[in-house]
Parts: sequence; C-alpha cells; structure tokens
Amino acid sequence: MPAGPTIRVWDPLVRIGHWLLGLTIAIAWFTRAAPGRWHEWIGYASLAVVAVRLAWGWSGPSYARFAQFVRSPGITLAYGRQVLAGDEPRCLGHNPLGGWMIVALLATTALVGGSGWLYTTDRFWGVEWVENLHATLTYVLLALIAAHVAGVLYASWRHHENLIAGMIHGRKRVL
Repeated sequence: MPAGPTIRVWDPLVRIGHWLLGLTIAIAWFTRAAPGRWHEWIGYASLAVVAVRLAWGWSGPSYARFAQFVRSPGITLAYGRQVLAGDEPRCLGHNPLGGWMIVALLATTALVGGSGWLYTTDRFWGVEWVENLHATLTYVLLALIAAHVAGVLYASWRHHENLIAGMIHGRKRVL
C-alpha cells in the first residue's frame, strides 16, 4: 500500500477487467496457431471484457468513467509537452495520455476481435485481406501494450508510486 493517506481510485470491476483483458490477450496470442477453437473463444472473451468496460465507462463510478479521464486533444498535447519537459503534474486518476491509451487499447482489441470473428464467417473464411488485417491489428495491439507498460513504468518512476500495485489494490496516494 502507498505510504500516507490514500483514496480508492480504481474499483474492482476496472481492476479485474484490466487484468482479465491482459490475460485473454496473452492467451489469444499463445493459442494463435493451436488446433481447435481455443483462440476463437478466448477472442470472444476479450470482446466481452471490452463490452463490459465500455458500459462501465459510461455508468461506473467517477474514476471509471470516460468523461473523467478522456481529455480534449489540446489538453492531451499540452500534457504530452509537459511530459517531454519533465514537468507533468501527477494525476489522481488516469493522466490525459493514459486516458487516450485506454481508448486506443479498447478500440484496437475490439477491432482485432471483430476481424477475427469476420474471418470465421462463411463469406470471409480464407480471404487473405481479412487474415492480413487481423494479423496487422494484432501487432498494433502488441505495440500499444508495450507503450502502455512503458508509460506506466515511467509514471511510476516519475511520481514515486507503484501504479501496478495500484491496479491490484485500487488505491493511490492523495494529491
């Protein structure tokens, strides 16, 4: 737990969804060439997690809501400039770059899952451009995940807090 007074920022549904999405994506990656339908069903599980998170982003508690952490492009660019200058403020919830990363990860996961589903349909089974789209989106998702992890590690170091632990217990130091 963080030292000093803390506040619950991330509710259980956000935290469980976060780790479950990471797990389903990892399993989908490792089952991509496996026989049987494991890969397909794990992909559907990822889509289900995304759907729940989208609904929670509109109806959940304050820090789960998109309105709380998805900022305008102007605010996000200004925050990005502050990061590059080493002068960004600490945010209690997600920072503006992190907010847009959540949007990018959810959208890309949905596109990967959607293109994977499309590939299972009679009309698009064996269609090369659908297979290529699915593979390309998968690599885009992996790049976004790497950037997400790098951003979390940077913010943890920069603001002297363990954001990974925060996504386990849900608490952060009060500003």
